Amino acid sequence: MLVGYPGSGKTTTSQIIHELTGAVHIWADYERRAMFGAPTHKYEESRALYDHLNQTTDMLLSDSQSVIFDTNFNFRKDRDLLRSIATAYHAETVLIWIKVDKEITRSRALSNTHAVNNQYADTMTAKDFDRITKHLEEPEADEHPIVLNGTQITTRYVAKALGIAAAPPHHTGEPKARKAPAAKNKKSS
Repeated sequence: MLVGYPGSGKTTTSQIIHELTGAVHIWADYERRAMFGAPTHKYEESRALYDHLNQTTDMLLSDSQSVIFDTNFNFRKDRDLLRSIATAYHAETVLIWIKVDKEITRSRALSNTHAVNNQYADTMTAKDFDRITKHLEEPEADEHPIVLNGTQITTRYVAKALGIAAAPPHHTGEPKARKAPAAKNKKSS
């Protein structure tokens, strides 16, 4: 599971992990659009989305598949819920905290390039960015987060930081939502 401001590099990191491990990449933004077309991000919509994604994660872990849950786990209670789902299947959870200066992520998140790369219908507004970042609960020491510098996200950097061998020589950084074959050791990131 991932934590970081919008524009920090969560989806790029998730795609890299998917390419390195074959873990199933559950991309919440993609799934939201698939479920709701033109998302509103209202509470009821988000609740339905995350209930669905948690059930999907449960199903995949029960089938011994590794999962990359690509969303911003802003709240400790949500991270703890995913840990409890993983624990039921003896799956290891890894919390990846992608840290970048807030003004850099603001610039990224509000850019048209970010919207295009992430297949968003619209560019994020400053109001939405501020609302999301205001509520981020930073990971606590007992969560043992792996901290990545969001200005250095490359295949080699992520592979080294996560201790994953055999990094491919090049990564385009283009996010893609797709399901892939299961990795050998189930893990929920």
